[in-house]
Amino acid sequence: MIAVSYHSSSGVAGLVGLYRRVIKLPEHVPFSLVQLAARVAVAHVFWQSAQSKIASWPVTLQLFENEYNLPLIDPSIAAPLATAAEIAGSVLIFFGLFSRLAALMLLGVVSVIQIFVYPENWAEHLLWASLLLLVLTRGAGIFSLDYIAERNLSASAR
Repeated sequence: MIAVSYHSSSGVAGLVGLYRRVIKLPEHVPFSLVQLAARVAVAHVFWQSAQSKIASWPVTLQLFENEYNLPLIDPSIAAPLATAAEIAGSVLIFFGLFSRLAALMLLGVVSVIQIFVYPENWAEHLLWASLLLLVLTRGAGIFSLDYIAERNLSASAR
């Protein structure tokens, strides 16, 4: 009978083990940090958009009248509605208050932009939608007012 050794060199096994440990390091990042980063990033996008609309309201109205071409809604109504949605949505998402509702509202804004305004910018819109879907489906995380409110409601129910 012949004995066959299946041991690989300790150097290769050591590298494989190191690789496996390194690959698993991101799993130790708290998911709430990912949620917070998503909220801050998407809030920034919509806050900046709203601020640029407010900074030059006549230009904003011209854009809604001549470039954006939204069907079924007058530009003089669409401009303030879009601006209000961006301000309210970005503030709520940032603080993590009514986050899922805010994410849903901003997903509506992204959908309108994608379908009617700038369909060629789909990659950017997909990025925003992905961040908003994360908040919609998983919530705002522990670094949010939603979490604090939920804890207080749970404590008072006991």
